[in-house]
Amino acid sequence: MQAIKCVVVGDGAVGKTCLLISYTTNAFPGEYIPTVFDNYSANVMVDGKPINLGLWDTAGQEDYDRLRPLSYPQTTRRTAEDEALKTVQGRRMTLNHQPILRNERNGNRDVFLICFSLVNPASFENVRAKWYPEVSHHCPNAPIILVGTKLDLREDNDTVEKLRERRLAPISYLQDAVKYLECSALSQKGLKQVFDEAIRAVLIPQPKPKRRRKTKIRTTGTLTTNMNWEQQIMQLRAEVEKYRIE
Repeated sequence: MQAIKCVVVGDGAVGKTCLLISYTTNAFPGEYIPTVFDNYSANVMVDGKPINLGLWDTAGQEDYDRLRPLSYPQTTRRTAEDEALKTVQGRRMTLNHQPILRNERNGNRDVFLICFSLVNPASFENVRAKWYPEVSHHCPNAPIILVGTKLDLREDNDTVEKLRERRLAPISYLQDAVKYLECSALSQKGLKQVFDEAIRAVLIPQPKPKRRRKTKIRTTGTLTTNMNWEQQIMQLRAEVEKYRIE
């Protein structure tokens, strides 16, 4: 059975932990609990192939910025030993770095889910500003799936009204997205598809196209000007086109 490691990253409170718990247990957790590295494992069948899918949760808060890369596949042993001794929020974290290292002999393969909340525009901006650069730096060859979470709240009247009061809007659905997916951990809509596509990204890797010239965008505060949310997502999709999943 092939082993695939799926690492979930993104801002705090965008629903990463709920995503994993709902997928592995078919139950939505009742409250948000900040995480460091909570690991889950599931045996699944995708396209007739048995897969052992290792699911790695990470903490998105800035306090864990130096510790979080320990869960990334290509972190070196020395870095793991050094960073595991760092004190985070006054707590000394002790981690076994052995499983963190990439194990090529066992055929382990890796994929990342970069998550943002469909009702939190700031978390979407951080995909480009923080998460994509961080993952690309530590694991430049790993495929990436962009995931919009909390799909159930995008059309919730109370949520929309609160966003309207702040002169914001929910991020809109994007047609024909092959590596940008949306899901709800609460209703489980689109949830299985997210992890099935993550597995396919590893099983059927796509060749890297030539890097595209990046388009500069002006930003003001936490919101991007002169672009609606669909345009921003389309641009982000173009930036990660090398990870296309057919």
